[in-house]
Amino acid sequence: MSQALERIRQAARQRKKERFTTLFHHLSRELLETAFFDLKKSASAGVDGLTWQTYAADLERKLADLHARGQRGAYRAQPGRRVYIPKPDGRQRPLAVAALEDKIVQRATAAVLSAIYEEDFLGFSYGFRPGRGAHGALDALVVGVTSTKVNFVLDADIRDFFGSVSQDWLVRFLEHRIGDPRILRLIRKWLKAGILEDGVVTTSDQGTGQGSVISPLLANVYLHYVFDLWAHRWRRREATGNVIIVRYADDMIVGFEHEADARRFLEAMRERFEAFALSLHPDKTPLIEFGRHAAANRKRRGLSKPETFSFLGFIFICGRSRPGKFLVKRKTWRDRMRAKLQAIKQELRQRMYQPIPDQGKWLGQVVKGYFNYHAVPTNSQALVTFRFFLTELWSRTLRRRSQKDAMTWERITRLANDWLPKPRILHPWPHQRFAVNYPR
Repeated sequence: MSQALERIRQAARQRKKERFTTLFHHLSRELLETAFFDLKKSASAGVDGLTWQTYAADLERKLADLHARGQRGAYRAQPGRRVYIPKPDGRQRPLAVAALEDKIVQRATAAVLSAIYEEDFLGFSYGFRPGRGAHGALDALVVGVTSTKVNFVLDADIRDFFGSVSQDWLVRFLEHRIGDPRILRLIRKWLKAGILEDGVVTTSDQGTGQGSVISPLLANVYLHYVFDLWAHRWRRREATGNVIIVRYADDMIVGFEHEADARRFLEAMRERFEAFALSLHPDKTPLIEFGRHAAANRKRRGLSKPETFSFLGFIFICGRSRPGKFLVKRKTWRDRMRAKLQAIKQELRQRMYQPIPDQGKWLGQVVKGYFNYHAVPTNSQALVTFRFFLTELWSRTLRRRSQKDAMTWERITRLANDWLPKPRILHPWPHQRFAVNYPR
């Protein structure tokens, strides 16, 4: 972080109600250059058709021109290009790919705003924040369920969050801390730029353009005021028992000691969200009995095993360790694994006639990346399953290369052992890493 941004952060930490009225000058040419090099080189082009490599060919002149246009108010935001990516459940997720210069300015603006809001955001918010990530949220959830009295879990799902955000409310929330009209004008430009699809640009007073660089930060600001501050206050003033909260972007898990607290919280949460243009999905917001006593309590009532819930690609299960102690088990969500294997199958078809070493090197990188996320304790069987099915897909691809190909299982097993990482647990137990990251 630059010295200027560090001073902003210190001021935000010391003066919690300060409104920052002079921020625009921090969008310097140097910060724009840093933002440019932070962008993904392989990212898709927006409506301008510019790629990272094309822009880099004449970087100095183009950044100087972009900075000058920004300072004199001549910068104009372009509409996002609509693309769709498949979701694990088979549906399509709409994304908005911003133009390259919009990405640069958004990245620089996000750096300035993050210096302020990182001092405001609460500890149970993990999504799209520097120094935090999905595994931090997963660790916090496991530690919360196992170390406190949690008997019920609410898995809250917001219906079409990124498309439902009220832009008017978002700007009003930003004005609590941002008093620089030029920064607010920039954000309004991006919100009003619209989406280009099938040659038609559509604009709306709702949504933040999921997929844009600035969108995750704006989403965190919105939910900070709509949910985080409210839930934290409800936990201190209204709850009669323990309450744990973990939020990663718009995915929220809330654990309760008492069922009555859970039902009151859910009802109050519905009302709170409706006041700010959001709504909970009625079929995807279950309240389930979950915790160290859930299995025994349900058995006593003649019910089956405790229900499970999903969070960040894992299914959470009430289980027991070998000595018989309560253990929260995490298993890879089957739909996620199936979607990943399907994507690999499609890519293997494109690479069918590549030399085997080239295929093996690519597949090894795929497996390594998959294991880097999913290789958590209690999930070893899912790693074995993923590697097995990927090896089978590779075998089918090699057999299709020629009618005379005699690809035996013994040979493909040798190839897999040569090129694919062995399934093994890479992450520590949640309590160990949580204690290191949050020693207090």
